[in-house]
Amino acid sequence: MPKAKTYNLDGLETGSIDLDEKVFGETAKSELIYQVVRVAQNNKRQPLAHTKMRGEVRGGGRKPWKQKGTGRARHGSSRSPIWKGGGVTFGPRKENITKLSIPVKMRKKALRAVLSDRVKDGKFIIIDDLAKMAKPSTKKMHNFLKTLKVLSKKVLFLSDEKLEKTILSLRNMPKTNSTRLENINILDLMGYSVVMIGKDSIKKLEKQLS
Repeated sequence: MPKAKTYNLDGLETGSIDLDEKVFGETAKSELIYQVVRVAQNNKRQPLAHTKMRGEVRGGGRKPWKQKGTGRARHGSSRSPIWKGGGVTFGPRKENITKLSIPVKMRKKALRAVLSDRVKDGKFIIIDDLAKMAKPSTKKMHNFLKTLKVLSKKVLFLSDEKLEKTILSLRNMPKTNSTRLENINILDLMGYSVVMIGKDSIKKLEKQLS
């Protein structure tokens, strides 16, 4: 059964906790994790590039010149794609950004596998007295991470309700970020080498990913 060490806010080890084998003992092929990451990155894209077609550009309501007798080519609108200032043919459109999907079971399996790797590498930090923090203190969290020798690493805090003081304490620290348990995603887990969580939130995380 996987185990993880627990610490108090002073950075001192207070013991260990048994973790759910089904969640923190997961293994997955690199192809699965790649697929989940690819879907997440694709769906994160913001459709910014957008061109107008001939029916959307301004002007062009009148026929430029009569059909016959001028010696010039016939045209029906100055907003034709072959005219300067006209519409764009086959240009990028916002609605052309395709959203990808992936089964929930595959996504959860990838999340469990990444968390399991953090536990195996000793980079899954559990704090057992977060609720006792009286007020936000960046200095206290700075000293905590410094004691554990992870101050120079990228740390992701999986926050839960009633832990707003901890979130505020980490907000101004570089290389540190917070996300709610409900919003946990593969990109955050892959982007941060150390995961930090409160002891009281472990059961909720295990239930969410089981």
